[in-house]
Amino acid sequence: MKHVSATLALALATAFGGQLASAADPVATVNGQAIPEARAEALINEQKAQGQERSPQMESAVKEELVRREVLAQEARKLGLDKKAEIQAQMDLARQAILIRAYLQDFVAKNPVTDADLESEYNAIKGRLGDKEYKVRHILVEKEDDAKAIITKLQTGEKFETLASQSTDPGSKDKGGDLGWANPGMFVKPFSDAMMKLEKGKFTGAPVKSDFGYHVILLEDTRALQAPPFEQVKGQLSQRLQQQKVEKHLLELRGKAKVE
Repeated sequence: MKHVSATLALALATAFGGQLASAADPVATVNGQAIPEARAEALINEQKAQGQERSPQMESAVKEELVRREVLAQEARKLGLDKKAEIQAQMDLARQAILIRAYLQDFVAKNPVTDADLESEYNAIKGRLGDKEYKVRHILVEKEDDAKAIITKLQTGEKFETLASQSTDPGSKDKGGDLGWANPGMFVKPFSDAMMKLEKGKFTGAPVKSDFGYHVILLEDTRALQAPPFEQVKGQLSQRLQQQKVEKHLLELRGKAKVE
């Protein structure tokens, strides 16, 4: 889900004439309209989140930016742009997006991913990947008889790489059918099942049917699969599991909603 930036939130606050924040203790006043200090703090926090350090120069630049926004917003209101239906619809959507962002941030804070969750997911992924990687080539054709003809040619000594030019797989046909190193989970089951039964240097003696067509598979080599250390992927796993929590929660809320 895309997030609405703090900059947009500030722009909306300006466009609505200060309705999103209190006018107490303004950072500046433009034509009698106060700019709340909270708006400046929000913009400063956004700059800090991008790695900038707070300084008098930053505060001065933020103040000037807010003054310019207020000037432009006032001019827009003079032209009645804030009353146009399409502009109001856009502002309503932006307000809604900001509220959604706040809700999701609150949900994530209250429903954190635990270390136990991360370790469980890590072990599950390792289990699905297996303990081996396979270096394979394949030739994919539409008809079983074509695959059988290719196998016959291989049995008479023709090169796999040469015959791969007949493949309908655009990603590998110009590379001699090479699929590189991969674990079985990266292939459809009929392909991976046949691949794992092969000996090094051997090809399938019969066509392997999948939803893509008929494969002739050559196993070139195998090696032990070295899974990345837990700490190396912990951050990625955390983001993935947190997103799954959010999606599950959204589906639960959607299921409870009365939509007519």
